Amino acid sequence: MDQIIRIGMDTSKHIFQLHGVDSAERPVLRRKLRRSQLLAFFAKLPPTVIGMEACGAAHYWARELGNLGHEVKLIAPQHVKAYVKRNKNDGRDAEGLCEAMSRPTMRFVPVKTEEQQAALMLAGIRQQLIARRTQLSNAIRSYAAEFGLTMARGLDKIEPLLARIAQDEGLPALARELLAIQGREYAQLQAELKAIEARLMAWHRANACSRRLAQIPGVGPIGATALVMKTPDPRAFSSGRHFAAWLGLTPKDHSTAGKTRLGKITRAGDERLRSVLVAGATAVIQQAKHGRGHPSPWLIALLKRKPPKLAAVALANKIARIAWKLMARGESYDGARLPEASVAAAA
Repeated sequence: MDQIIRIGMDTSKHIFQLHGVDSAERPVLRRKLRRSQLLAFFAKLPPTVIGMEACGAAHYWARELGNLGHEVKLIAPQHVKAYVKRNKNDGRDAEGLCEAMSRPTMRFVPVKTEEQQAALMLAGIRQQLIARRTQLSNAIRSYAAEFGLTMARGLDKIEPLLARIAQDEGLPALARELLAIQGREYAQLQAELKAIEARLMAWHRANACSRRLAQIPGVGPIGATALVMKTPDPRAFSSGRHFAAWLGLTPKDHSTAGKTRLGKITRAGDERLRSVLVAGATAVIQQAKHGRGHPSPWLIALLKRKPPKLAAVALANKIARIAWKLMARGESYDGARLPEASVAAAA
């Protein structure tokens, strides 16, 4: 077999399709392997470059193959799609990966360590618990309303509602019993969420970069930890503008024939991280509207000519660019220089 310079690998749970080329870009490897055969096969190969889509278990395989001496490059699936020919199958996917990773302008996803993935699990489980708590609290309210029991909005009103239900002898016994089951599940969720948030705060306090990011107005511990966890290599972005674009906080560009046509924000990147930044920006704007805090002249002028929601997205874009600078350069937030001077430098 000729010397393989690059291998594209299409992954799945059990079957892995390989496509390798030599220095003349001729296909010299087309092979399908089962999961149990994969590491043994690559252990016999000389060190080479392997490309995979950044999907489920991709970071695990990247670490395992990296331990064998290979260089692994992860590519976002949307960047591979353009190189897959018609009649899609595993072989064509592997071939498209092999072609995509050869492009000089291709962008790659940094391989996460086990510790980084464990930290992401912490944030993900917290989000799942919040979603389950919201679902359960809505169910409790809706079931109680069927019997004429209502309560004001807010999570702090759920426990008084459950206590009221337990004391209401006019309710059918079956309804009280079932709502009591939901009440116990709600209490358990609250305890689990409190424990997860305590561990997340401990992670935040132990991470110097996360503590620096939390100094930015509009970025709290949740936003700071999300930024650090989801951006393991901020230097992969050449500027703060590129980082904000990766988060989907820049407008869609439909320009043609010399005419600039900008639309709504792209909503690319991580939805959760983007929503946290927008929520933080919204909180800053609410404080500014009530005369609290120290809003910048830029924000005050923006609120005079734009609706609050548009201003929140613009401020979230600026926060993202500031955060990139602090992460990439190891600096601390200095409100005296920001937002104008520092953001211009980050761009």
